[in-house]
Amino acid sequence: MTRRSFHRAPEAERRQELIDATLDCIAEFGLRGATVRQIAVRAGVTGGLVRHYFESKDHMIAAAYRQVLANFATNAETVEGDARVRLREFIVRNLTAPIADSRSLSLWASFISQVRVDPVLAAIHREGYLGFRSELQRLIGVFLKSHGRDARDEECRRHAIAINGLIDGLWLEGCLAGDLFHETELVEVALSSAESLLGLSLGPNE
Repeated sequence: MTRRSFHRAPEAERRQELIDATLDCIAEFGLRGATVRQIAVRAGVTGGLVRHYFESKDHMIAAAYRQVLANFATNAETVEGDARVRLREFIVRNLTAPIADSRSLSLWASFISQVRVDPVLAAIHREGYLGFRSELQRLIGVFLKSHGRDARDEECRRHAIAINGLIDGLWLEGCLAGDLFHETELVEVALSSAESLLGLSLGPNE
């Protein structure tokens, strides 16, 4: 296990480093195998400092899962361009590394196995899913409006549910068996399927 060198850091930065170390350990050892001691070693701090930021391992796990879901919900607002480019990029980013890779799959598998039995993780999962879908729904609405199409909330919601399911399924296939597809195949499938659902072209990035 690689130990990070200790350095003095602001409170927010130190807390983020501990969350990152927690995710590293979960990806390597799983939820049960990732101990507070291992996390402290990975972060290059003492166990006492860990407890200064988190009351328990459960609190660290919860914060780490929020980070995982935040990483999945790539913020398309950082993409420059029109509504088409932003929606296209949202789909592309969520089907390519670092969102779609073996580490992300390992983390997802570790957490999802506990979501149905842990009310705290279940609530975080629900919040993350709704946040992701809401952002996708917003992007779809802006895109449809830019083409003079029906962009009522219910219509956009149904499109968001469908495209979210499409992204989830292709993400899982790519992470589990990426060698079965050529480099851009799953992204191309996602974009063409989204175009069929919306009845509009997402076109290539310019």
